Amino acid sequence: MKLSAVVIAKNEEVNIGRCLSSLSFCEEVIVVDANSTDRTVEIARKHNAKVFVKDWAGYVDQKNFAVGLASCDWIISVDADEEVSESLKLEIKQILAGTPKETAFSIPRKTIHSGQWIRYGGWYPNRLVRLFRKSMGTWEGGSVHEFWKTSGEVGKMSSDLIHYSFESLADQVARNNLYSTLGAEALLESNKTFSCWKLIAKPITKFLETYLLKRGFLDGYRGFFISVSAAYSVFLKWAKLWELTRDGKKD
Repeated sequence: MKLSAVVIAKNEEVNIGRCLSSLSFCEEVIVVDANSTDRTVEIARKHNAKVFVKDWAGYVDQKNFAVGLASCDWIISVDADEEVSESLKLEIKQILAGTPKETAFSIPRKTIHSGQWIRYGGWYPNRLVRLFRKSMGTWEGGSVHEFWKTSGEVGKMSSDLIHYSFESLADQVARNNLYSTLGAEALLESNKTFSCWKLIAKPITKFLETYLLKRGFLDGYRGFFISVSAAYSVFLKWAKLWELTRDGKKD
């Protein structure tokens, strides 16, 4: 069976070349770009990708739009900062060479932080459905944490998708700012209410969860930095919810 690859991107010139090189085994590669101001589109075209430009409309809408452009029923959806490993390529080829009863497959994701694979803190295997039949599902979710929902059976793959998440601590801080804003907006949309207790307690429990319960301490200094960062991101999310709702409440 033939396979289409779809990638959404914006200002990913650092990552897009590596990502697209790993997708050369696919029959077609589609990139949906959200008006990048760097060389993302230029690099994508050099890798013979079919490039489409679409104003950013959120992760769910961008990914559904990209899937709709694919000519094959089987899709591999990859983010611009991800790479399909050689072992994953072989496993995908083996699956599609047969007649799988599953309509989607979850893939373990190996995340690289500042050049090191993060094994603990809940970061691995972090399974995500990324290989699927487009006729049997759709992307769903809010402004964050989009997911592929299929009407069929989900299988499990054993080979890793490699995720180059953060190049540096500065990069992680910038992402925390972005994702905490999206998270606050999601809380507002779901009618969550701000409270001082949540602002204090939730960051603390997040740190304890990732650093102790999920053994983030085994990743050394990076594990500590990640757990503190996760707690700070949760703090920012609830603080920004307060900011979004303060006009209608007493300070």
